[in-house]
Amino acid sequence: MDNSKVQEIIEKQVLTVAKAVEDKIDDEIHALDRLDLDDIDVLRERRLQQMKKMAEKRSRWIALGHGEYSEIPAEKDFFSVVKASDRVVCHFYRENWPCKFADVCFYLAYLLKCQVFNCDGQALEYIGKQHIETRFMKIHAEKSPFLAEKLKIVVLPILALIKSAKVDDYVLGGTDEFNTEELEKRLAKAQVIFFENHL
Repeated sequence: MDNSKVQEIIEKQVLTVAKAVEDKIDDEIHALDRLDLDDIDVLRERRLQQMKKMAEKRSRWIALGHGEYSEIPAEKDFFSVVKASDRVVCHFYRENWPCKFADVCFYLAYLLKCQVFNCDGQALEYIGKQHIETRFMKIHAEKSPFLAEKLKIVVLPILALIKSAKVDDYVLGGTDEFNTEELEKRLAKAQVIFFENHL
């Protein structure tokens, strides 16, 4: 086959696809043109119901402690928190970590000397405020031996990613090297946080 015939076939295919897309857009425009006030009111009411439902969810999440990065004082409290929330990110830490990283979100601050991961847990606190659909908490692993054994916590620090009251994944501190944005992406990939358009 010579080049002119190949080009002619390609042009026909492109025109066919362009025509199909144009027809689809025309159909959508005609459907919008045919909308009357009743249809618009139905759409508006549906959107209002969606917004009310989302506002109720947000209120429930906030009442459960979402939107903050808090410490769970006892391992018995862990189970009630996990049962009450669909998605939980739990940071297991210990106080005698190098450089006294008592509230560190990861050992990465020490390894990477990164401003984002500092000694006061700001990365998890920041992400927790941005993603109130998920509960962010921390628990002292040495004060929770039963829980650490049950969840097979061997390496510290570690994040346990919990969905529907079951540990779904772990993020190990000091091995997964990323900044706050990459941590957010990692948590989204594990589906423990969502971005606005996915809620």
